[in-house]
Amino acid sequence: MASLKNNKTCALLEQYLSYLIVVKGRSPLTADEYRIDCCMLFEYVKRSRGVPEEIVAKRDFRDVDIDFIKSINAADMYAFITYCGTERKVTAATRGRKIVSIRQFWKYLKTKAHLLDNNVAEELETPKLPKRMPKYLTLEESIRLLIESEKHPRDYCILTLFLNCALRLSELVSLNVEQIQGEVIQIVGKGDKERCVYNTPATKKALAVWLDMRSGMNPQTNALFVSKNGTRVTSRGVQDIVKKYLKKAGMANRGLSTHKLRHTAATTMFRYGNVDVRTLQQLLGHESLNTTQIYTAVDNDKLQNAVNSNPLASMFGR
Repeated sequence: MASLKNNKTCALLEQYLSYLIVVKGRSPLTADEYRIDCCMLFEYVKRSRGVPEEIVAKRDFRDVDIDFIKSINAADMYAFITYCGTERKVTAATRGRKIVSIRQFWKYLKTKAHLLDNNVAEELETPKLPKRMPKYLTLEESIRLLIESEKHPRDYCILTLFLNCALRLSELVSLNVEQIQGEVIQIVGKGDKERCVYNTPATKKALAVWLDMRSGMNPQTNALFVSKNGTRVTSRGVQDIVKKYLKKAGMANRGLSTHKLRHTAATTMFRYGNVDVRTLQQLLGHESLNTTQIYTAVDNDKLQNAVNSNPLASMFGR
């Protein structure tokens, strides 16, 4: 379902999404996801109550008012989540996000808008997610990827920043030239939270080469990375760049992506740099330490070394 903003959407939902962006500092992309999740619930409830399909198919939610929302009970919500899993084949992670979207919207209506006396979504439980190891490139694969791009300064610089600084895609695309400040790069992350990432010798060199080339392009923007026509590169453009070099390096069809390069950087730092998990949390811009701890599970060598460092590990019985 595409975004419905300023079209056939629910006024109360739009008020909530504005609150998310302006007050809570959430990104427009996050707001779009919440909009889609809540509108999917409204669509499901309408269909389950016998609203003719030709009306439901129009996806017009302007009639969703507080009375309609009050009529939705916990059973409706659980039935919707079940439908997402069985009929739509939605993953557990996406079902969990939909539950959070619904729960937070109902919470807003009760605690901020004061339109609900009872939050029936409060008890919705998110599905238990299987713990998966993050996909990442080995050190040798990372080097191979960089070698494939080194004749193209912009693309090489993009890959170097991903693999050295563990940036999110949105953070890299939004970078401006003035955010490169000598030894550090000023990053604006999720929720407009700022953090500093230190330049490495590799990023300094890659940036110097690219900035020299960029200056000759006379771009009409202060964006760090620009396309051939001088405009800021898009997220899709960067994804295509990464995909191209993954293919050249013989790593296509492995489910790798820009985010996997972020995983690679974090994993490499933890494995080779003796970085503690809290330092890694700050560098990655994670709010929760739990999010960062997934990287501590990928290094079996450190686990083995930790066990072997116990003084009792070298004592043998008679």
